Amino acid sequence: MTRSTTFKATLFAGLLAAFSTSAHAADLTVGANIGNVPWEFEDASGKVSGFEVDLVNEIAKRLGKTVEFVNTPFNGLFPAVQSGRINMAISSITITEKRLESVSFAQPYYDSDQSLTVTAASGITGLKDMGDKVVGVDTGSTGDMWAEANKGEYKLGEIRRFEGLQPAMLDLVAGRIDGYISDIPALLYYVKDKPELKVVERIPTGEKYSIMFNKDDPLAAEVNTVITALKQEGFIAKLHETWFGAKAEDTTSTVTVLDMPKAM
Repeated sequence: MTRSTTFKATLFAGLLAAFSTSAHAADLTVGANIGNVPWEFEDASGKVSGFEVDLVNEIAKRLGKTVEFVNTPFNGLFPAVQSGRINMAISSITITEKRLESVSFAQPYYDSDQSLTVTAASGITGLKDMGDKVVGVDTGSTGDMWAEANKGEYKLGEIRRFEGLQPAMLDLVAGRIDGYISDIPALLYYVKDKPELKVVERIPTGEKYSIMFNKDDPLAAEVNTVITALKQEGFIAKLHETWFGAKAEDTTSTVTVLDMPKAM
C-alpha cells in the first residue's frame, strides 16, 4: 500500500467514523417506515413529516431530548428496537397480545377501526342505509372479513373486491359501488380535501396504535406519562384534526387517557 493510498484510507475511515458519530448524536433514535402516509413520510421539501412524527417531536421536546428518525422497513422495527439499535419505533404499529410478550408499548393514541365511506350526494348516513347496496372492500383485508361476517345483519348486497384504495374510489365516485369499507385513518386522510366524499361511520375492530419499545424499557413509562399530558391538553386531538380533517371522537384513545398495555 502506497503512502497516498494509506492517507486516503485513513481519511475515509475518519469521515466514516465522524458520520457514524453524527448519525447517532441524537438523544433518541426513532425507527419509522418512512413512506407510511399520513403517519410518517417525506414532504415536498424532503422533511420527515406526519402525525406520528409531530407526536414524537413533541414528546422529545417535553422530555428535553433531541430526536432522529431512522428509516426502517416495518418488519425491521421489531429486531431494531429489541437489539437497542433504536430507542423506540413508530409506523402505525398495532398493539397485540403476541407483541406484548417481547416488546413494550406506551398507551395507545389512535383507534384504527374500519369505516364506511360514501359520496356526499348519496344520502347514505351509515351502515343502516346499506341494505341491498354494493359494498367495496380491499381483497383479504379486515374490511373484507368484516363485510362477509356482517353481511346478513346489515342486509348488504354485493361485496365487490378491489386491490387498493384508488380503484375503489374511482368506482365509488362513478356510482359503480355505493360504499367502501376500509381503514379509517386512510379514508379520513383521503377525503379531507374532497367534499364530494364522506366517512359516515366508524366500524370498531379493536385495533389501536402506539409507540413501541424494547421489553420493559423505562423510557416507555416516561413517554407514557407525556402522552397522558398531551391527551389532557388536547394536543393529540388537535393533531387528529390537522392530519385527518375531522374531530377526534371522545370515546377513542386519541382523547381518552389509558393505562400502558401489559401482556396477559
